[in-house]
Amino acid sequence: MIETIVALFAAHVLADYVFQTNKMVTRKNELPFLAYHGVIVLGTAILATGSIAIPIFILTGLHILTDWIKTQFNDGIEAHLSDQIVHLATLTAVAAFAPDIWSEGVWAPAPEFTPHAMLLIAGAIYATRAGGFAVGILMTPYGPSFSKDSLPGGGKMIGLLERGLIYVLVLAGLPIGIGFLVAAKSVLRFETAKEGDAAENRKRSEYIIIGTLASFGWAILVSLAILFLLAQLPDLGIAMPKP
Repeated sequence: MIETIVALFAAHVLADYVFQTNKMVTRKNELPFLAYHGVIVLGTAILATGSIAIPIFILTGLHILTDWIKTQFNDGIEAHLSDQIVHLATLTAVAAFAPDIWSEGVWAPAPEFTPHAMLLIAGAIYATRAGGFAVGILMTPYGPSFSKDSLPGGGKMIGLLERGLIYVLVLAGLPIGIGFLVAAKSVLRFETAKEGDAAENRKRSEYIIIGTLASFGWAILVSLAILFLLAQLPDLGIAMPKP
């Protein structure tokens, strides 16, 4: 069952955070774009599992239904997180109902480390790219991004790098490194905020703190979840940190 969960999770990550374009996200309330996303969801699920079992089609239908329901609400952080929780719960339920999807698929004879590699790659994308979307949605109501004097896309790149580093540090069993990462970022941000209007600097500092804590928190939680799933997969004889 765990291999099936991993494969379906990888398919979900690919469908929502690799192959889904911004245009598809903003126009998902329109049937053609919703249907196109459904084709991608189905295709990635078939690709990841190597199966065309009926539960794959059921999962696709549930995914599209969840996305359609989400379009009926404001696209705030609550709706976004609820959408992801439902997707993850749905794919887990489908895996529990049909645990042999992976073992009966064409990838079953693949090397034993295949699900491990699939999980690590999907986890990296979920920690970095999915985290960027979540943090971006969270920060939208707080107003401007205070990036007028920053490099174009600099804040987004910093977020991707810091979440990626946290993912690597946690999986490598070096969580203490996160403390150094926080300290380094705090020092650099402090240097840029020493001059200028005090009220503006206070707003900028609060904005950065909220965004940083959200970014770090997302990456840490995803990393711990990936560690937990790795521990459920067949042992490859490689020592891994305990989640």
